Amino acid sequence: MISREQAAQENLNAVLAELRACRLCRDAPLYPPRLPHEPRPVIQAAAGARLLIASQAPGTRVHASGKPFTDRSGDRLRDWLGLDKERFYDAARVAIVPMGFCFPGPDGKGGDLPPRRECAPTWQDRVLARLPDIELILVIGRYAQAWHLGPKAAADLTATVAGWRAILAEARQARILPLPHPSWRNNGWLRKNSWFEAELLPVLRAEVARLVD
Repeated sequence: MISREQAAQENLNAVLAELRACRLCRDAPLYPPRLPHEPRPVIQAAAGARLLIASQAPGTRVHASGKPFTDRSGDRLRDWLGLDKERFYDAARVAIVPMGFCFPGPDGKGGDLPPRRECAPTWQDRVLARLPDIELILVIGRYAQAWHLGPKAAADLTATVAGWRAILAEARQARILPLPHPSWRNNGWLRKNSWFEAELLPVLRAEVARLVD
């Protein structure tokens, strides 16, 4: 007889296998344009994880590696969290579930297109239902904030992140903490909003240490 933990992992593994085989945005897109390259869904998850990073979508380097946050944004994010690579990439500790699992392509302006709109409605609920031990969700960027916070997300990212204390204090099965994207494109935002590093990051690191160490 298998244990509860084994059953939960097997249940999650079945969904992850389906997700990694998904080609919806290439073969039968619900919204134009059709994904122009071979999909490569990227996700990190294990049934016992207590911390969830809800990110945006893979970039070019992550698409190439097949591993989340293998870029400069990942370096900054790990610094924010106070985690080394060993703990960050331990799926039993940290789940990483983006809004879009495949690289959506470049936007022609030096950045990336938004996450494919097929992804979240197709997969988010199925994956999250199989992560029963999550205690804290870090929602990175406005797409993740809109999905996880719904109408409680403010009109812009700055206002949402500025309201982090009230959001974190809300009674939920898994508490939520909003963050900006760790992209180096946000250097100006970080300089302008010095309260993020002075006030939010110490709380973030303490929460992460409690759940991961």
